[in-house]
Amino acid sequence: MPTIFTSRYPDIAIPDVPVHAHVMERAAEFGDKVAILDGPSGRSYTYSALAGGIASVAGGLSARGFGKGDVLAIISPNLPEYAVVFHAVSMVGGTVTTVNPTYGPEEIAFQLRDAGAKVAVTIGMFLENVQKAAAEVGLEEIFVLGEAQGGTPFTELLGQPFTQTVEFDPSQDIAVLPYSSGTTGLPKGVMLTHRNLVSNLEQFIPLSDLVIGEEVLIAVLPFFHIFGMQVVMNGGLRTGGTVVTLPRFDLEQFLSAIQEHKVTRAYLVPPIILALAKHPLVDDYDLSSLKQIVSGAAPLGADLAAEASARIDCEIVQGYGLTETSPVTNFTPPGEFKPGTVGLLVPNTEMRIVDPETGGDGEEGEIWYRGPQIMAGYLNNPEATAITIDADGWLHTGDIGTVDAGGHLRITDRLKELIKYKGFQVPPAELEALLITHPAVVDVAVIGIPDEEAGELPKAFVVLKPGAEATGDELMAFTAEHLAHYKHVRSVEFVEEIPKSASGKILRRLLRDRETGS
Repeated sequence: MPTIFTSRYPDIAIPDVPVHAHVMERAAEFGDKVAILDGPSGRSYTYSALAGGIASVAGGLSARGFGKGDVLAIISPNLPEYAVVFHAVSMVGGTVTTVNPTYGPEEIAFQLRDAGAKVAVTIGMFLENVQKAAAEVGLEEIFVLGEAQGGTPFTELLGQPFTQTVEFDPSQDIAVLPYSSGTTGLPKGVMLTHRNLVSNLEQFIPLSDLVIGEEVLIAVLPFFHIFGMQVVMNGGLRTGGTVVTLPRFDLEQFLSAIQEHKVTRAYLVPPIILALAKHPLVDDYDLSSLKQIVSGAAPLGADLAAEASARIDCEIVQGYGLTETSPVTNFTPPGEFKPGTVGLLVPNTEMRIVDPETGGDGEEGEIWYRGPQIMAGYLNNPEATAITIDADGWLHTGDIGTVDAGGHLRITDRLKELIKYKGFQVPPAELEALLITHPAVVDVAVIGIPDEEAGELPKAFVVLKPGAEATGDELMAFTAEHLAHYKHVRSVEFVEEIPKSASGKILRRLLRDRETGS
């Protein structure tokens, strides 16, 4: 029998309701409290106004014939209206597909076509690209937030409050279609049901120690990404908090918003925590309101976390999950922090550590999950679904990890990103976590490059701090001081920046392409 890890926390009952009803359940209770506000302008919605806006947009959508099973694309940076549209679509039984607004027309068109979107909501800045994509796929209508030439003004979507009864099957009806590459391949629509989203909110919120009605959350992670969408937007509103939106990451604007709005919780990615640890601008702002920072979406080195935590006097912990798990599988409750780990299993969740070579238990191996937060599958792609979720319901993450005696998970790397050096497996994340502690280094990424003798050699792409100096030989010697011989970096290239996704993950594929000239 395989070893199955279970949560140390008791199972919880999952409400059988659609996501909009669950997230906005306390709207009447919090009434005039600010629910969500635009950081740069201060424009805001109270809970009463947010509930009213959701019902009004739902009414407008319904009047245009948009309803059960229809798909709407949101192609926008973080704005308060993102929450309005998201939950209005849910209210009428539709599905939202969240699109990265910085995509080009071809990328937008691919997602619109694959998701089967009927209408889109965007802003003026991205309207031209959306129009080009819409013309290619035959989108019915584009609604535009704010002032812009072309498209239908979003205000025309406001209608009589929606009061009809929609029949929901929360375990089957798809609430949202974010897109993910999964463990391999082109982006795929991740079918997340209402039950997936509601389950995950119930799984991680009790472990987060959020004080109902008192938290202020900074929403700098994009809402098109599952981390920002679920943990920050939906989690913040579910708990009666105030969500402060930022359209993009700008360090000065980010720090100013924390100071001005007395932000208590920040859910971030490693590049932002790197700035908190290293950038001189941080010293100019009062960040004392912060109670906790949770890092996710990419590995965070323990030394970097400790450096940032000491500098701003705030606990920095890690969580873990995937788009395909809605997203949280592991979370670090207060008092449970262990450096370098991503926390404990959330309730109602099972986990296995599987040796990639044998398929059996391993002390270190691929992480598998089962639970109510596991996606329904990939849209229009049963082959990819079958590769990712096996016949027994286990989702194969493609991530490699270990579990300690206390149940804390440590991510060592991606299965497909492990460097094979003379038969040894070398995790790039471990080398990156070490190199970032060098006083001259501000950012780094490591990949394997082909070598006739060794198979692959670890190569580091390094960004130096402004004014700092270091040689490749110095950095290679630095890794040799701290790591086993087979993990030593064998070559170094200095670059101006490390390519990363919007969610903070290193785009190693681009570095590999650069290396091979493809």
